[in-house]
Amino acid sequence: MENRGSNLNVFEGKLDEEVVVEAKSGNIRAQEYLINKYENFVKAKAKSYFLIGADKEDIYQEGMIGLYKAIRDFKPDKLSSFKAFAELCVTRQIITAIKTATRQKHIPLNTYVSLNKPIYEDESDRTLLDVLAGIKVADPEEMVIGKEEMDNIEKEISQVLSGLEMEVLMSYLDGKSYQEIACDLDRHAKSIDNALQRVKRKLEKCLNNRT
Repeated sequence: MENRGSNLNVFEGKLDEEVVVEAKSGNIRAQEYLINKYENFVKAKAKSYFLIGADKEDIYQEGMIGLYKAIRDFKPDKLSSFKAFAELCVTRQIITAIKTATRQKHIPLNTYVSLNKPIYEDESDRTLLDVLAGIKVADPEEMVIGKEEMDNIEKEISQVLSGLEMEVLMSYLDGKSYQEIACDLDRHAKSIDNALQRVKRKLEKCLNNRT
């Protein structure tokens, strides 16, 4: 039986830039070698991004697509190394996927899309993400939050909000209207509005304490 690993070892002594040339010319083994070599890098890069509502495997697959594109598009005559170019392509592919996700306004809201939703129905330019991050998010790339940072934010939210406020917030982030939330919780719509206003104030106070 053919030893697949040994067939790839023939590339060990070569520069990545040389192997890429072979891969671009149709050498499948050369392509496999580069994929295997950089797969752990892609996994590490994917783990550095956290998108609630997306499977971790989805982010990894986007990174692998970026790696394939790096092999396809790398130009040896450029000054950059293949490693640097691959990192750029992988990162760009993941960011592009996240940008695309944020534009899909009509899909069930994942947390990042929800955090970009106005805290008040009549205040469209002020979002929960603004409150949490303390900045006006103009670029979806800024919505890429490290998992550790997101864990800290979630922990702080659970500490400052009451049970009712947390229920209201979670329902709101699920895309429910004031009326739907009021019906679910057997409350008046005005009570829900007041709860969300308290949520906003508490989150802003929490943010000020963090900074």
